[in-house]
Amino acid sequence: MTEEVYKEAAHNVTAWYRQYGRDLPWRRTGNPYHIWISEIMLQQTQVDTVKPYYERFIETLPTVEDLAGADEQRVFKLWEGLGYYRRASHLKEAASMIVNEYHGRFPETYEELLKLKGVGMYTASAIASIAFGIPKGVVDGNTLRIVARLFNREDNIALQKTKNAFGEIMDAMIRYADPSDFNQGMMDLGARICTPSKPSCDECPVASLCQSRECQTVLRLPVNNKVVNKSILEYMTVVIRDGERYFMVQNEQGLLQHLYGFAQYGCDMPSEFEKAFYDDYGVKIRLTQYISDIKHVFTHREWRMHVYGGEVVDPATRPMRDFYRLEDVEQLPVSTAHLKVLKAYLKVLQ
Repeated sequence: MTEEVYKEAAHNVTAWYRQYGRDLPWRRTGNPYHIWISEIMLQQTQVDTVKPYYERFIETLPTVEDLAGADEQRVFKLWEGLGYYRRASHLKEAASMIVNEYHGRFPETYEELLKLKGVGMYTASAIASIAFGIPKGVVDGNTLRIVARLFNREDNIALQKTKNAFGEIMDAMIRYADPSDFNQGMMDLGARICTPSKPSCDECPVASLCQSRECQTVLRLPVNNKVVNKSILEYMTVVIRDGERYFMVQNEQGLLQHLYGFAQYGCDMPSEFEKAFYDDYGVKIRLTQYISDIKHVFTHREWRMHVYGGEVVDPATRPMRDFYRLEDVEQLPVSTAHLKVLKAYLKVLQ
């Protein structure tokens, strides 16, 4: 009986997708490089946000060789605004691996794909099924929700053992369908029909098979008992000006590695900031005006930035590096948080 349900569900999802699937730019190609770029961009990022970034990235770096040979700063500039910037760093590293170790041939198996930097089980399954037709089911928030409801499973999807068990169900269903259409159908079904709070059960292609609908437990599922502790970090963030130039420094490590930003310290008083900046850069500055308070939320942390304007005050310590004209700043890969800071600063100056 279970195999019959797997087969019918796979058939219904695939047929629904072929008729109602979203027309997305990365679905118009079978190029594994292009599919890989889209899947990395789609990690933790909404589809509508990704579209222009994907098209610009592929237009600028159309092949894996182009990405491997690109200047790192150029790659980060193309990524600017997408967040989770380690993804861009991992992309370039993986592209170099493909060129150097695979001689430019994109890995064609699930196991080989997992060896690429930044590629986990979900991304490997997506590329394997969409680009190469390998029957490997994708496991993400959408498919976990569908499987939980379809089979009325109350397993906690925050646990890896549940993800593994539901992954086995996905693998069982995908055997009865075209792997690419089935996986993309499940993605679309979760995004558009079997949504978390307002599912459109009457439009669902597997409604007749859905055990949670029969048991009236749809809105209780899936069970997701995950505790997320979000840390709040407070900073004094200062836009330091030297004539027509602005101080920008490239982060060498941490959450925003490789991206540029303004000077930022966990200080409470302007005098503390001025001393910390002089100790780090040997440049005497003073804070001249309060700009605003800006909040920027990451997945597991929140920045609360108290933004000030500042200026270099001692010509003898005036630096020759790390200061950029505004038109040059626009060419740098700057973190989204500090783009907010710059926008607020320039608004006050107007």
